Amino acid sequence: MALYGERGFDNTTVAEIAERAGLTERTFFRHFADKREVLFDGAAALQDLLVNTVADAPESLAAMDAVGEALEAAGRLMGDHRDFSRQRQAIIAASAELRERELIKLASLSAALADTLRRRGVPEPDASLTAEAGIAVFRIAFERWVDEGNEMQLPDLMRDSLGHLRAVTAGA
Repeated sequence: MALYGERGFDNTTVAEIAERAGLTERTFFRHFADKREVLFDGAAALQDLLVNTVADAPESLAAMDAVGEALEAAGRLMGDHRDFSRQRQAIIAASAELRERELIKLASLSAALADTLRRRGVPEPDASLTAEAGIAVFRIAFERWVDEGNEMQLPDLMRDSLGHLRAVTAGA
């Protein structure tokens, strides 16, 4: 992260990352497919948390409420890492390649949530719409959370953003 901040993503090499971390390049590649993945290392854990929370939610819970519980759980998981997340987001925002990778990761999260909702018996297109809406709430809440002027905690922002979504869709 420090190298990306100092030199920019495009100007940082795997060799420099490995050297700064006290590793060989070979060891780096045992952990990461490429230098982009350093910034997306927690994506699998986040997906597991979201999917497992939705899957384990009571059957009586509406689909969007189950996704809401998953979003709050994600907020609690990430909540202690605001400074890191701000730094990471600044690096991603400065690179079209990383912004594209971020969108791909968000699409993967949405697909995994939709699959989980379908396994819970939510029909299409409801499962896909709910998953996409949940990821939109996640993205908006996260952007609000990393904003320097924001003091709210991420789980609260997840809940608040979901409330805003419900309000705008209720008026439709």
